[in-house]
Amino acid sequence: MFFRNQFANVVEWEEFRDDMIFWKWSNREIKKGSKLIIRPGQDAIFVNNGKIEGIFEDDGEYSIDSDIIPFLSTLKGFKFGFNSGMRVEVLFVNTKEFTVRWGTQSPILVPTPMLPGGMPIRANGTFQFKVNDYVQLIDKIAGMKERYLVEEVKIRITSVLDQLLMKWISREGKDMFNLQANAADIANGIREDLDMQMLDNGMTITGFQVMSFNYPKEIQDMITKTASHEMIGNLQKYQQVSMTDGISSGKVQGGGAASDMAGMMMGMNMASEMLKNMNQGQKPDSKDSAPSSSSPSSAGGGQKPNFCPNCGTKNEGANFCPNCGQKLS
Repeated sequence: MFFRNQFANVVEWEEFRDDMIFWKWSNREIKKGSKLIIRPGQDAIFVNNGKIEGIFEDDGEYSIDSDIIPFLSTLKGFKFGFNSGMRVEVLFVNTKEFTVRWGTQSPILVPTPMLPGGMPIRANGTFQFKVNDYVQLIDKIAGMKERYLVEEVKIRITSVLDQLLMKWISREGKDMFNLQANAADIANGIREDLDMQMLDNGMTITGFQVMSFNYPKEIQDMITKTASHEMIGNLQKYQQVSMTDGISSGKVQGGGAASDMAGMMMGMNMASEMLKNMNQGQKPDSKDSAPSSSSPSSAGGGQKPNFCPNCGTKNEGANFCPNCGQKLS
């Protein structure tokens, strides 16, 4: 015989939380006239003796007598007695996709020839998962638990994450000092491995992202310094850029004289570079510079240059430069 307070008037998820994957309504009798309430983002699964009797996915309010019992697989012939109820478990499942932040608790020592002890690397990011197989969920988890939290999934994921990071960094991280370039491939490999593990629990990993890789301070400083040198190109260019920045920002000061001197030095350097480029562009071919046996210079006993040493004007065999008058013989 059941007492009145043993019967339930409403079957609903009484402790709904965003971080809860499922909650089990159990150990109570459903009496005639009871109602089932399914809220948005929930599925209700009727379970009897560990077997799924029916799954209800549309949110709303339902009568147990007319809307639920007729659709239960083995209990549809059940008739409520005047003073008796139906003992059944109802598993409410949160159907949304969960997003979880993760981060390595301690550095991962990734093997590398450059460091005998391994490269100590930290990483962080996010992953997403959701329930996709109610049979597996009930068989592996819900059969033993009354509720299941996102934190429990996170603990399971992070317990194997270090090994998977080491595996995929070693496989995809061709440049150990620029892992971010391979972050998408590393993340995709980890997602596939995690998904295989979570399928047994009725869940699937829908996404996995690596937001950043973090090196020890000494390694990070070296990477930053190397990158800055590559951006500058060479020391001379670095000096020119620094000088230009100093003049434009007013940092190169000293009563105007220092700034003028710096500008003059930079101008002289630029002029020197321009003259060098011009001379290289005007360098004569070897066949032009070789004197001919029949040339006037050979006959006169003195070899005349093909270009004026003073102004660079090409000489056609004259004794004096036609541009500046420089003696050429």
